[in-house]
Amino acid sequence: MKNILIIGGSKGIGNAILKQQLQENKVINLSRTVPEIIHTNLTHFSADISKDELPEIENIDSIIYCPGTINLKPITSLSLDDFRNDFEINVIGAIKTIQKYLPILKKGDKPSILLFSTVAAKLGMPYHASVAASKAAIEGLVKSLGAELAPTIRVNAIAPTITDTTLAANILRNDRMKENMIERHPMKGYLNTEEVASMANFLISDQAQSMSGQIITMDYGIVSFKI
Repeated sequence: MKNILIIGGSKGIGNAILKQQLQENKVINLSRTVPEIIHTNLTHFSADISKDELPEIENIDSIIYCPGTINLKPITSLSLDDFRNDFEINVIGAIKTIQKYLPILKKGDKPSILLFSTVAAKLGMPYHASVAASKAAIEGLVKSLGAELAPTIRVNAIAPTITDTTLAANILRNDRMKENMIERHPMKGYLNTEEVASMANFLISDQAQSMSGQIITMDYGIVSFKI
């Protein structure tokens, strides 16, 4: 039974990962809100990753950093504070977490770090300037840290397309918009949280020991295909 630290495990993709991981491992969740689930293998710390001091944790085998933003505006409508806020949540929060727990993680059992990017870092999409810029930084961080921490700690990221979460509720707010989103993807679908969680669980598992510095695209074909 491993010790998995999830940042942002109370909602969305993070919550789906938390639920799946609790079937086999101990989970430490760090988020602003308490997860609805109660489990003997779950420990929760309430904290705002951008503002609060992070708690002391004794044992960590994997870090999964899930917080993200969907701040879609034309470049002329994005303030510098919008860019700063997105970068703070997506990048600085991840760096803060890694720097805090790296000494503990190095002592873990086949340790790993998993971060999240987005398909918008690879595929140019209107109104995605802020989130794409910060998630592109995550991809650079994965490559650099993967090299720096090899062979002790593996570092990977998932770059998902739109996923059915509360964060994306405005984009998927009615049946017509959901259908339009399905049609935009060559594989005629978009992600649910369980799909992404399953990939996350694989990437931190012993089955993925050959993989580090990788950005795994889950895109229903939107980046890879033009049909």
